[in-house]
Order: sequence, then structure tokens, then C-alpha cells
Amino acid sequence: MAEKTLILNGTTVADGIKANLAARVAALKEKGIVPCLATILVGDDPSSATYVRMKGSACSRLGMESRRIHLGAETTTEELIAVIDGLNGDDGVHGILLQHPVPHQIDERAAFEAIAIGKDVDGVTMLGFAQNAFGMAEYPSCTPAAILAILDYYRLPMEGKHAVVVGRSPILGKPVSLMLLNRNATVTVCHSKTEGLAELVRQGDIVVAAVGKPAFIQGEWVKEGAVVLDAGYNEGNIGDVDYEACLAKASAITPVPAGVGPVTIATLLKHTVAAAERRVFQP
Repeated sequence: MAEKTLILNGTTVADGIKANLAARVAALKEKGIVPCLATILVGDDPSSATYVRMKGSACSRLGMESRRIHLGAETTTEELIAVIDGLNGDDGVHGILLQHPVPHQIDERAAFEAIAIGKDVDGVTMLGFAQNAFGMAEYPSCTPAAILAILDYYRLPMEGKHAVVVGRSPILGKPVSLMLLNRNATVTVCHSKTEGLAELVRQGDIVVAAVGKPAFIQGEWVKEGAVVLDAGYNEGNIGDVDYEACLAKASAITPVPAGVGPVTIATLLKHTVAAAERRVFQP
């Protein structure tokens, strides 16, 4: 590892976020409000079940409520939306998270759109996406927000930098591109149909890997001194970048695990607490 390489420790960033939240949760409890995140898991995907447990455990450690709803793999779109509608109308629930992915028979976009904007703490609705595009989202998508939180924590500049985002999903690649653009970066978005991918990545001062393929971003694709943020998590604790190879080239890099992931969860908790505060102070 080059001496200059800064390891962007997401656990440290997340701990700072949660330390700030502890006092806010205590203040809400004094008013009789316990911030509550409802998580919906459809089916029996083991990775999704693990993610839901991690989010629930993080809530518990902060004194928040975690309401877990587990629906069968045969659940229909209509049945799922009915559950979401019930949570929308429950004043004791402040945030709703539908764990991605859902079984193939479900219209995931329709289910996301059923989440009330005031409880869309994961930033998955089209309205939330549009607000994010204009820099006005109260609850931007959590992983993109986590990436910017890491850059801010380590005081890594975005303005004027060329950011290359590999991936264009509506809850990661696209929103992080917009958030970087709003911070005055020049942004190139790459995807499965991009030609000359390696050369484009090599132009990036900031490289965001959000493609969902293990060790996909190669070391020779990364220019000397680039900042590499790995938003991927694949089986075996492997991210979307070839970590050792990119480590040798980057000026700063997130590890996997203990990189973007912990900050994503902390951001979700932050949004849920903010939604609870809004119910108290802006009823």
C-alpha cells in the first residue's frame, strides 16, 4: 500500500453520525415519541434478511424502535401495497424501508411509490428522486448520501473534480450522480452499454463503483491519486472494486466491509429520527 493512501473508514464516520443522533432520540423520548423504522422484507433472500437484521439492531442500539414485517415469497403487489398503506397511516411509524430486491412477481416501482413521501427515509420514490435532483430532498437515497458524507468527513473536495460513476440504478448510481453534480463536480455516468469503460474510469478524480459485480473495477483503470468509493457488497465481503489493485493507485479508498455500508445504515437512522422530529415540530 502506498503511504499516501487514505483509508476512508466508514465505521468512524457512522459513529459520528450516531453520536449526534443519541441526544436527538433522547429529546424525542422526553416528548413521548420513540422514532420508529418499519422494515419490510418480502421472501427469504438470506442477504436481504441479514441487512434487515443489521438495520434493526442499529435502531435498538440507539433506543429507536424497529418494526419488522416479513411477508412470504408469494406476496402480490397488491398485498404489499396494502401493508405499506397501513404503515403510511400509522402515526407510530416514522420511516418505511422496503428491502430491495423483491420477488419477481412484484412491481417494485409501484411498491416504492406507495410509500408516503414523509416516510420515504430511503429516498426511493420518484418524488424523492426529483427533490434530490434539485438539491431539496429531506431524505435523499441513503447510500448516495453516505458517499457524500464520507467525502465531507474526510474533507475531500468535489467541486471542480471529475467524478466517474459506474452504475445507473435509480437508488444509487443516478442519485449519487445528481448529488455530485449539485456539489459542482463534473459527472460521467457509465453503465453496461458504455464503450471504452476503462478509459473513462481512468479520467476520474473521484470514482464511485455501484455496479454490483465483485472486483469489477480494475487497478489499471484508476489513475494515480484518484479517490475511490466502493458502494458494492458481494458474497465473501467483496466490493465492486479490486481493492488491493486500486489501493496501490488511489489517494483515498473505502474498504469493504467497514466502508460505505455502515454510513448507509447510520444515514437511514438519521433520516428516521428527522422524520420523527418533523412530526413533533411540524405536525
